[in-house]
Amino acid sequence: MKINPLTAIDFYKADHRSQYPHGTSEVYSNFTPRSAKHAKVLSDYDKKIVMFGLQYFIKHFLMDVWKENFFDLPKEQVVKAYKRRMDNALGPDAFTLEHIEALHDLGYLPLKIKALPEGSRVPIGVPVLTVVNTHPDFFWLTNYIESVISCYLWKPMTSATTAFEYKRLLSQYAVKTGTPLDFVQFQAHDFSFRGLSSLQDSLLSGAAHLTSFWGTDTVPAIDMVEDYYGADAEKGPVGFSVPATEHSVMCMGMQDGELETFRRLITQTYPKGIVSIVSDTWDFWQVVTSYVKTLKNDIMAREGKLVIRPDSGDPVKIVCGNPEAPAGTPEHKGAIECLWDVFGGTITETGYKMLDEHIGLIYGDSISLDRAEAIVTGLAAKGFASGNVVFGVGSYTYQYVTRDNFGFAMKATSGVVNGERRDIFKDPKTDNGIKKSAKGLLRVEDVNGTYILHDQQTEEQEKQGALEVVYEDGKLVKDQSLAEVRARLDDALNGTLKAIGKAA
Repeated sequence: MKINPLTAIDFYKADHRSQYPHGTSEVYSNFTPRSAKHAKVLSDYDKKIVMFGLQYFIKHFLMDVWKENFFDLPKEQVVKAYKRRMDNALGPDAFTLEHIEALHDLGYLPLKIKALPEGSRVPIGVPVLTVVNTHPDFFWLTNYIESVISCYLWKPMTSATTAFEYKRLLSQYAVKTGTPLDFVQFQAHDFSFRGLSSLQDSLLSGAAHLTSFWGTDTVPAIDMVEDYYGADAEKGPVGFSVPATEHSVMCMGMQDGELETFRRLITQTYPKGIVSIVSDTWDFWQVVTSYVKTLKNDIMAREGKLVIRPDSGDPVKIVCGNPEAPAGTPEHKGAIECLWDVFGGTITETGYKMLDEHIGLIYGDSISLDRAEAIVTGLAAKGFASGNVVFGVGSYTYQYVTRDNFGFAMKATSGVVNGERRDIFKDPKTDNGIKKSAKGLLRVEDVNGTYILHDQQTEEQEKQGALEVVYEDGKLVKDQSLAEVRARLDDALNGTLKAIGKAA
């Protein structure tokens, strides 16, 4: 269906115009992560989120959708459609529509959005953006778009923050165990597409994954960053994947022909390059002990890597071994040790075992930050480098989240009534302080690499600081690229590694 921007609201937004005090001419709001209470992060999380996704919202919704489905349509058509929706739900002539007609006559959205740079890491409690109307007749428009702003933005910021946590974890263990840091770019691979709530969800979350990693199977995410973030896969790294099987492929070869299916895939179908083969269709332990031993010469002769993919069981026990299993069994050793027994490898500069470059492993079933950390920790405890495994990060990570993970909310903090500015705020006695808002006009300053919020600012002070105009009166003012977003996050990651005494 076509998105009608007028009805991309909660119903209660429809007539706030008449509820504001008479004489209201400005509403000034902000969008802020308020809490990390429910965040799924590492134990040493520094309470910062990644700012990402606003540019897509501006280009796609505020510019394209409003133009195509409101301003470019006949006024009578859009007003009639809006009246029908409101009357059917709220009752006949629930409110007048001259404000909708006036907006159509104006021909653009009279809004100004100021924001922190995309790719910034922003402390909890600091606004990532502010919104204000630029025409006094359309004060109602600022918070009219609250619901859709939240709907578009909380997920990419949550996913980008989660991806950064993965990269932080994997980078720290790469340094510790001697894995090349360049490998980390591919060590978390986006498997989430099929488990997300919609195609647009996959665009937003998948693009957020690409802010920290290069590996993805979510093809639409690459399209998204090329269309909205200036990326070009022909000119620089955007997203990469490899040929890979699924269970239908393996099953079609039949159980008694599984070994020959492996042989055909690595010698005929993909005689060189990386190929990933799902290996738990029947007996995973047979694959990582018997099959790979039988096929060792073929595997070692390839110009490339065979990646074994387990897809069931307890990820930590499958990869690292189950100490409760009988000693000496494949289950006790775990997949990486089994592969080492067959292929061997090298010892990194920091003294950890790295599998021969012709063999590897990816695990992509129900991976979470906790499980990823348990796996790299478990491998290190056994003397194996973290680079022996790649993680398929799917919907178990990117779908089991809500707006409340970081408490994202858009709230008004200032307004003008009868020519006088009013500082407004909320501070519910029945709340624990999380919902207490800032007050008045806001300014955010970058102080030694950390954003600090100042509220109750003068109009002149509000013009200063790190929040920059990115959209005004229907036009994009600042265009940011995926490369710039990634560079900011790389700088932040290097700072994190140096802070723990490990230079990137």
